[in-house]
Amino acid sequence: MVILKILAALLLLGVLIMIHEFGHFLAARAMGVRVNEFAIGMGPKVFKWRKGDTLYTIRALPLGGFCAMEGEDEDAPTPSAIGGNSDREIEPTDETRSFAHKKVWQRIVIVLAGAAMNLLLGFLLLVVYNGFLQAPYDDDGTVLFPTTTIAQIKEDTSAYQTGLRPGDTILSINGRRVLMDNDMAMEMQNDQDGVLQMVVRRDGEKVSLDNVKFELKQDEKTGRNYLVYDFVVLGKVRTFGNTITQSAKQEVSVATIVWRSLIDMLRGRYGLNELSGPVGTVDIIADAVGGVNTLAGARTLIMLMVMITVNLGVFNMLPLPALDGGRLIFLLWEGITRRRVPPKFEGIVHFVGLLLLILLMLVVSYSDITKLFA
Repeated sequence: MVILKILAALLLLGVLIMIHEFGHFLAARAMGVRVNEFAIGMGPKVFKWRKGDTLYTIRALPLGGFCAMEGEDEDAPTPSAIGGNSDREIEPTDETRSFAHKKVWQRIVIVLAGAAMNLLLGFLLLVVYNGFLQAPYDDDGTVLFPTTTIAQIKEDTSAYQTGLRPGDTILSINGRRVLMDNDMAMEMQNDQDGVLQMVVRRDGEKVSLDNVKFELKQDEKTGRNYLVYDFVVLGKVRTFGNTITQSAKQEVSVATIVWRSLIDMLRGRYGLNELSGPVGTVDIIADAVGGVNTLAGARTLIMLMVMITVNLGVFNMLPLPALDGGRLIFLLWEGITRRRVPPKFEGIVHFVGLLLLILLMLVVSYSDITKLFA
């Protein structure tokens, strides 16, 4: 049973990564770039077939995949594949179908397409979650989406006594914009002194509340302080329109959480031991897969998949060598200066970046393994 859960987790993670490569594939085909190989999985080939100019392969390890485009890494048309072995049974082609010879804007579209596909998948999963899996508010099946408008707050609470009122719609906390309840929760959870600067909309006007106080409690396990919510927010009845809106806001919120977590890590707020690599991610997914036979388990798995696919999209757009964001920097430079960075130099930069990413992955994976046996 444990092995089946792990295999299922590997498969799900592989699908999420493959979706990224499929985005590159679709964009490359749309821009007239020849795709030499599109692979599902990594490692040795298990099955392969050719359709048109592209060799399609299924590989032994159900983790990820790659899209090998003609002339992706050099001026000369040569097959390339990140994480796999390109096939030399590919016939030469004219350079007009090479990635390297396409216009800058076309290459930018291809580079952005992977992250865009991850974000699109995250949005569609959230539509499914909000449209079909949300728990009803009462017995008649009514589903309510939480808002940032305060419905109830007791007069003897610290928040009320320092300015917060029923009917206030929270617009920002500590200078950060609040789109939905998730944003509000994150800002409040990250606060350590229990005093928040808020901007609210009250009776149609913006009101600044500089010292809204909340009761603090301490987490016994982590030792960190956390705020006690002194209010209840208003809910709005689910409709088709606000399901779409809710899902879009939720994805922006998840992307913001991912981005801010990366910034907090660089600032030293989180250590490497608090990161999860492939091993830790598979372990988390396996736990979620184990409970998928219940509605609550399905909700957990869907939201976990949303977090991972949005994470993949955001992380890949970081301006780091070997990532799509690093490739985008070189393309933007070329677009602005009208001069292309020498392919050999760019290849070295990406290669060094790839080695550093692999090293980071190994360190984080070691940490994940030690946690499993702790």
